[in-house]
Amino acid sequence: MQVNNDYLNGLKWPGEQSPAEKAADNSRAQLEQEDFFALLTQQLAYQDPFKPADNSQMIAQMTSFTTADGISNMSQQLSGLSEVMTSSQALQASSLVGQKVLVPSSMTYWDNSEPVDGVVVAGSGASNVMVRIENEQGELVRTIPLEGDQRGNVNFTWDGLNDAGEPAATGKYNIKVSGLIDGQREELSALAFARVNSVTLGSADSPTLVNLAGLGGLPLNQILEIASRKAA
Repeated sequence: MQVNNDYLNGLKWPGEQSPAEKAADNSRAQLEQEDFFALLTQQLAYQDPFKPADNSQMIAQMTSFTTADGISNMSQQLSGLSEVMTSSQALQASSLVGQKVLVPSSMTYWDNSEPVDGVVVAGSGASNVMVRIENEQGELVRTIPLEGDQRGNVNFTWDGLNDAGEPAATGKYNIKVSGLIDGQREELSALAFARVNSVTLGSADSPTLVNLAGLGGLPLNQILEIASRKAA
């Protein structure tokens, strides 16, 4: 059966592009929902009346397009939600500037002004705990004994002085801890507090960083504890 194309072309609005013309238009990167329905209308108009399109196939095509369109909309919404969460995280991180935070590292920085705070992870219990402050060359600078039995997370402070009572040089220092457990001296974990100088805002592809004095950047989600502000 031959279809009169002139008649069908006359049904279009003046200046309207056909689906084939729209697909060939280089200014359009992809087909949209209106293009899909235009193609579907053309398919119905050109179908053989003695062999009409299968309803189940048409419904499957429409369902597939609706699903794809829904996924595209969901992706846009998730992208917007990600931007909101990133902005909220940046706002939270900015409130940390000037505060001390506990980081998952035994490395600390002595700026020759404020004492260095840290935490000894004593676990179920340890006695005769010794905190050793070493410089970057591994030289022992100060030994701080913690009297009595210690359990859990134990706070300690280094005043920045060496064993001779003189101020240590400004720079990075490593905290090492040992204690007696069941009569045997064992190494214990140590964590250090650091001062937050600034915040580097992140994005969907990179995390928000808190820039620690003398230690560099650390992802916001790795901060273990925030020290309370001291009263002025």
